[in-house]
Amino acid sequence: MAKVEIIMPKMGEGIIEATITRWLKKVGETIEEDESIVEIATDKVDSEIPASVSGVLSEIKYNEGDVVAIGEVIALMTTADNKDEDKPKPADKIENLSKPDKTKTDTPVKKTETSDIQEGNNRFYSPLVKSIAKKEGISTNELDTITGSGKEGRVTKQDVLKYLESRGNKPENTAVSKSSTHTAKTEPPKVITGAGDRIVEMDRMRRLIADNMIMSKQVSAHVTSFIDVDVTNIVNWRNKIKDEFFKREGEKITYTPLFFEATAQALKEYPQINASVDGYNIVLRKNINIGMATALPNGNLIVPVIKNVDEKNLLGITKSVNDLANRARANKLTPDEITGGTFTITNFGSFDSLTGTPIINQPQVAILAVGAIRKQPAVIETEYGDVIAIRHIMILSMAYDHRIVDGALAGMFLRRLKNILENRDIDRKI
Repeated sequence: MAKVEIIMPKMGEGIIEATITRWLKKVGETIEEDESIVEIATDKVDSEIPASVSGVLSEIKYNEGDVVAIGEVIALMTTADNKDEDKPKPADKIENLSKPDKTKTDTPVKKTETSDIQEGNNRFYSPLVKSIAKKEGISTNELDTITGSGKEGRVTKQDVLKYLESRGNKPENTAVSKSSTHTAKTEPPKVITGAGDRIVEMDRMRRLIADNMIMSKQVSAHVTSFIDVDVTNIVNWRNKIKDEFFKREGEKITYTPLFFEATAQALKEYPQINASVDGYNIVLRKNINIGMATALPNGNLIVPVIKNVDEKNLLGITKSVNDLANRARANKLTPDEITGGTFTITNFGSFDSLTGTPIINQPQVAILAVGAIRKQPAVIETEYGDVIAIRHIMILSMAYDHRIVDGALAGMFLRRLKNILENRDIDRKI
């Protein structure tokens, strides 16, 4: 019997570990090729690991709830192949397979512990950080005061070691001084429950959303600008072609692909909006990858990303939008499809909201919100003078990071986007 390793696959950009949420097979069970063996989860997406070959699950190396580094062997299978009997061979059919990043993981992965160092205030700490904190006697409250330099503000090994160097003999409850770019941690008010109140614990995704929203407001100086757009031409164009498009392509065309197309064009002209901030450096992104905030049936939110939108025609954008939206709601997105975004669009109008002030999806510097399209009287300039007509009007709002995007730049971007949308050819083909 030959041995085959089941390895924790790479789950997307910047992700170095994943949690085993549920084993779908037991030791001794027969598994067919491409059949799912285990469910895993990261702070980005849930996924399943399939078998690369047919065989029997012979050993499970980690339990449900364990946090495992990318590239680690999590289980073994045996096959009927009699060659290389005692030599495990890698499951090379697993996509995006990679070994652990040696620059980020300095010690072997440990099983999840129910020790004194837990996730304080729902903040995520890696097993390595927890281990160092426990060894050095750093309490949960003290750990919460350390400023994280990792992805999405996570505390890294280097952050803890740097803190220990400056800690000296200070008592553990002494607050760590913050740099001018960070705000001191504020304790939430105590909540008193009353008779009849019902307490519902947040699920894992909602906790991550909550943490990310707070982190974004702490990291970026949020400002929001608004502009209204006359989308009458777009509404009339869609009404004219939607039936024919559905008959030909077998799917609906919404307004969203038009917003993506116009936004990509405006981002090419204003690359400072398609950017990130790294300390005191501005990263101008080469690719235009637009995230599409999508509401899930359980009330949570996920942001699939359409890559290189500026290189696609309207038909390609339409198919990408429909495909990602459908698979997002069915929880069938791959890790690569929710990473790498450089700008985000969220649609308040799908719930009839006129506008709103969205929160920036870090590490991006801006997010566009699309409001509801509604009929209203508007003044139209004609060669015979001004007239009042019924038009389809929509409000666009853009939240941006005032550290690098000023009001003038945001205003020029929104004005250009308005111009593109209002002047779409009503006779164009798709």
